[in-house]
Amino acid sequence: MDVSGSAPPAQYEGVWRFTAPATEESVPQARRAVRDLLGRQGVPADRDLVYALLLIVSELVTNSVRHAALLSPEVAVEVAIDRAWVRVAVEDNHPYRPKALEADFGQTGGRGLLLVREITREAGGVCDVEHTSTGGKVIWAALPHAGNAPAHPAHAANPAHPTHPARPV
Repeated sequence: MDVSGSAPPAQYEGVWRFTAPATEESVPQARRAVRDLLGRQGVPADRDLVYALLLIVSELVTNSVRHAALLSPEVAVEVAIDRAWVRVAVEDNHPYRPKALEADFGQTGGRGLLLVREITREAGGVCDVEHTSTGGKVIWAALPHAGNAPAHPAHAANPAHPTHPARPV
């Protein structure tokens, strides 16, 4: 423990951010970058959690590439990890705040956010879409990775401060 009485951060804790062009090639690149980061940092995440996080990143980057590239030629991916949560966020400069479509089995697409919401819910996490200070948006999902995660991370909703100690990432 440090002088303040709190435990020192685990070796895997931190915030990482990278940008990529808003092109289809960035989707698998973002997925690989997140997978490699989780492995390199030694995050205590089982295969199902890693799969869920990678699917969420794929869906969110795909949405930015398909729907925001005209106004946002670059997409940012952020991964924030603390003792109990992994938070992935995708930011672009398009002001439109998307809504998850309901299941319409006649459609062949358009359900990426619905999928993100359901994966997040099943994992015991939370997700949201918020505007950025620059007029764009950030879509994020926070999933618990350890047994000591609270049932509902009430303060996971402020992406502007990813390392704020009072909220899970």
